[in-house]
Amino acid sequence: MKPKKNSLSDLGGIMYSTNPEFEYHEEVDETTTPSNNQQDLRVMLDKKNRGGKAVTLITGFKGKQDDLDILGKMLKTKCGVGGSVKDGEIMIQGDVRDKVLGILQKDGYKVKKAGG
Repeated sequence: MKPKKNSLSDLGGIMYSTNPEFEYHEEVDETTTPSNNQQDLRVMLDKKNRGGKAVTLITGFKGKQDDLDILGKMLKTKCGVGGSVKDGEIMIQGDVRDKVLGILQKDGYKVKKAGG
């Protein structure tokens, strides 16, 4: 998934070309995802703006969106619940903090419980 371009400067300066043979090549940033033990994840319970429903929120992931999606899918599958991955955060339905904490620690992530 490509990052969203929010301003004209994000487009790289090329707006329009009258040259019929012009081809715009976007530079691809090949950042690598840090290894699991270099990740510093926070697991917390969140009830704000969700109609009183509790979700387990995992924040602090550094790396590609694809890797975050894979981690989110794995956590949802192992917990047997739904959820989503948005804005660099993984939301798992329900209060499954302890289960998520155990799964992430088993996979080698540095994880801390945050919040109340």
